[in-house]
Amino acid sequence: MTIDAPTSLGFITCPSGRLVVADTGYLNLWSGDAPPAVDEVMLSAVDDLALRESIRASVDLTVVGPDAETAARSFNRQAGTWLYDIPGHGVEQMVGVFAEHCQEHRFNAWLERQEPRVAHHERVEHAVRAGGSEFIMNGVPVVAIGGLPTDQEIAVTATSRDYGDIGVRWESVTLRMRSTQLTSTRLLGHVGVDAARLSLIDADGLASWRHEEPIDGMADVAFWGRSVQEAAVSFGASLLTHPGEDGVYGWADLPVSEAVDRAIALQEWKQAVAERMIAVDLRPHSHHWQIMAKVRAAKHEAGTIEVGGTRTMCFMTSWGDGFFPVAADHDADGHLVQIRIILGDSQRQAQLEAMYDRFRLD
Repeated sequence: MTIDAPTSLGFITCPSGRLVVADTGYLNLWSGDAPPAVDEVMLSAVDDLALRESIRASVDLTVVGPDAETAARSFNRQAGTWLYDIPGHGVEQMVGVFAEHCQEHRFNAWLERQEPRVAHHERVEHAVRAGGSEFIMNGVPVVAIGGLPTDQEIAVTATSRDYGDIGVRWESVTLRMRSTQLTSTRLLGHVGVDAARLSLIDADGLASWRHEEPIDGMADVAFWGRSVQEAAVSFGASLLTHPGEDGVYGWADLPVSEAVDRAIALQEWKQAVAERMIAVDLRPHSHHWQIMAKVRAAKHEAGTIEVGGTRTMCFMTSWGDGFFPVAADHDADGHLVQIRIILGDSQRQAQLEAMYDRFRLD
């Protein structure tokens, strides 16, 4: 397998010095300085009504006591001394299991409920004080780390590798802060991806992120698929001219209310006849829309935009979804030299090769 020279994906800025690495598709869950709120759209996919209520009743627990850090590390459920987003039905059990664990190992520690719940921005602060770590955001692991330069651009590069039957994919994405020699590496945790893409964003910049709310009051409607020509004729739609989107029809720069009406009409048209096959995408002119337009248009599927006085980046993993390790490399003086997101590890390669082998047998 051949490793290619690093490819530049662009530059970000991090004025607060605290970086968040998260699935771009989940940035709408960010609570900022407010207690976390359940995403009702996501929750609607849960059929079990009792489970829905349990998720709504989620709590945050903290490990306290003289042996808190040792007990939490040994318990090894979440990073640090916090247990975030515990569903209501699991709280009593979690408290009991932790008490048994402490009794068995003779730790003087216990769990306390945190009221109000811990805001996501505060969770970043906890992670930064721990030297950088993974934490849970509405059940999804993200990674935060401090110590980034606040007054300069930070280069982001990606290294690709030819994985044989799997093809060429990213092996890792690196944020380089210093040119000093690496002497130590620390695993910060894993970032969960469910939308095939990741964001690198300043923790304070996230306060200005508008995921679905249009910045200019406008929206696009896009559709594609097997029945796209029939739908285009029926609705008088034209090919969209956005770079990186071949064969996609729709309308650009519509008032939001009109865009919503057209998207609903397309969905109803599709559902009226079982054989009709199209995908419909309503795209409010939000930060999410801005950055995904850059990603789709870019050769290496990475783009940057300005958010709240910071420059943030989104890039496609090239591996789809999963849990990706994030590591920090330091020099002999303990300075942060670089952050690496490891995309193509041996376990992921083996899983894809096994999947491809099954497809060939089928």
